[in-house]
Amino acid sequence: MRIAFLTAPEGVEQVELTEPWQAAKDAGHEPVLVSTQSGEVQGFHHLDKADTFPVDEVVGETSAGSFGGLVLPGGVANPDLLRTDEKAVAFVRDFFAQGTPVAAICHAPWTLVEADVVRGRVLTSWPSLRTDLQNAGATWVDEQVKVCDHGDSTLITSRKPDDLEAFCAAFLAEFDKAAG
Repeated sequence: MRIAFLTAPEGVEQVELTEPWQAAKDAGHEPVLVSTQSGEVQGFHHLDKADTFPVDEVVGETSAGSFGGLVLPGGVANPDLLRTDEKAVAFVRDFFAQGTPVAAICHAPWTLVEADVVRGRVLTSWPSLRTDLQNAGATWVDEQVKVCDHGDSTLITSRKPDDLEAFCAAFLAEFDKAAG
């Protein structure tokens, strides 16, 4: 399965990109780094610059239909930048419209709020997003990982880097179910 990992050109929490990426590779999937610009993505360890990663495909030049799943890593700046990019928001919305599973961790649900795909769903996130998610019509829970199958697309969410093991196991299980 080709899995899109969508990030902004900078601000992604590196471990929230690299651990799910490696888990997808280890499970035999093809992770693809998608961003709003070509070149490289600058990873971060909280607020400090970390490694860079080459962009494989650019939003607006690829489609949700060419992927079997979407992973949205967090970091504070990453989803904030993504939610202001119309093509990135449309790309995310398309996964939900097509019934494709989506996984988001930490601050990543900010992009989901902008795409207007959380209404009626139950999810978790970094605690500071609670009010934003509730205002967007979601039910927020403080759980390590939450799988919500309300609607056409399964949504898998987690709170923080400490939840990565559970997050990876949950999204891989749900992506495998969707693949049939």
